[in-house]
Amino acid sequence: MGYADPSGGRDLLGNRTLLFIFICAFALVTLLQQILYGRNYIKRGLQFRWQNGEELGNWTGIFNFTDDGAVKTGSDAGGRYFEFYEGPLDFNSTKCLELRRDITNVKVLSMVKESDLFDRWKSLQVCKWEMNVTEANTFKSALSRCCNAPSFLFTTQKNTPLGTKLRYEVDTSGIFQINSEIFNIFPKDMPYYRSQFKKCAVVGNGGILKDSKCGKDIDSTDFIFRCNLPPITQKYVEDVGMKTDVVTINPSILTERFNKLEKWRRPFYEVLQGYENASLLLPAFYNTRNTDVSIRVKYVLDDFESQQAVYYFHPQYLISVSRFWLMQGVHAKRISSGLILVTAALELCEEVHLYGFWGFPMDPSGNFITHHYYDNVKPRPGFHAMPSEIFNFIHMHSKGILRVHTDTC
Repeated sequence: MGYADPSGGRDLLGNRTLLFIFICAFALVTLLQQILYGRNYIKRGLQFRWQNGEELGNWTGIFNFTDDGAVKTGSDAGGRYFEFYEGPLDFNSTKCLELRRDITNVKVLSMVKESDLFDRWKSLQVCKWEMNVTEANTFKSALSRCCNAPSFLFTTQKNTPLGTKLRYEVDTSGIFQINSEIFNIFPKDMPYYRSQFKKCAVVGNGGILKDSKCGKDIDSTDFIFRCNLPPITQKYVEDVGMKTDVVTINPSILTERFNKLEKWRRPFYEVLQGYENASLLLPAFYNTRNTDVSIRVKYVLDDFESQQAVYYFHPQYLISVSRFWLMQGVHAKRISSGLILVTAALELCEEVHLYGFWGFPMDPSGNFITHHYYDNVKPRPGFHAMPSEIFNFIHMHSKGILRVHTDTC
């Protein structure tokens, strides 16, 4: 009986083995080439910091390094290219001008996919924003001609004399005649004037603010606008700050949360204490339903001997602002309170910074976010046109008119 070789009949170095060795060798040679020629492809989603330690954002494009370590300019389906520096790029550098044009060349939101817009916006975050005084002044001049916030933002005794038949913003057939009681609660004149404040923050309530750590940056500005009584308690202060100069109140909040102020009023007064001496701003003359409950706010504060000022949007100002933004492509049943405040801030402030404005269900990196930083309650469908509003803000950021903050601070 002879010995049986267990490997008999097998090809120990068969075709599959040779193929595997060839693939490995090819991969090794390719890797060596990449190292030798200094080409380092960085994939989507990589977070980075510049060598000086300043975090600029989450880059999701492609770095295409040349042999000398610079980055080749160009574009492809996967992302944007930019030149590498030890720090943020100058807003008016060649690369940043190209990145800005990538956005401003998109004239209407429907021209691009949402993901492509996000990519373009994220690419621009490597550019250190700088105000373009010429662009900003041109835009502010247009607002002055159409809207004139320093004269008509609030209903005052000067712009609305006793006996005026004031037309409602929406109910165009409705008229409210200004009697002496209502006239006396109006301020004599606008408390603010054109470009009064150096640096202003308009704080939206978007979920983009959650975990942003932007509270200190917001509170460091000279004047702060907030929308619709958002929570600024200790739970949120790190992200949204706590300082407030003007806060709007939608009358629906008074109806739903405070029973139209017809019964217990102290809960409403206690909520206001979180805003210290901030002025309150309401659309009393938006429609007939808003008037009584909005005027009641003034009486509540008087009852509690509060020093907080109460102001009411002038309906003609709101009409003018809506028309202005309609010409910019914002088609909505009603523009948002945030957009109204941004419009006013551009006339009252030299430099305007926006926080918490992002009208999409995902952040620029494609991560789902809540609608508000404090809850996920969405507005009535079709009432606002938030994506169109944000699209305009992104354009204005790219032109140096205002700055939109969407990264962590």
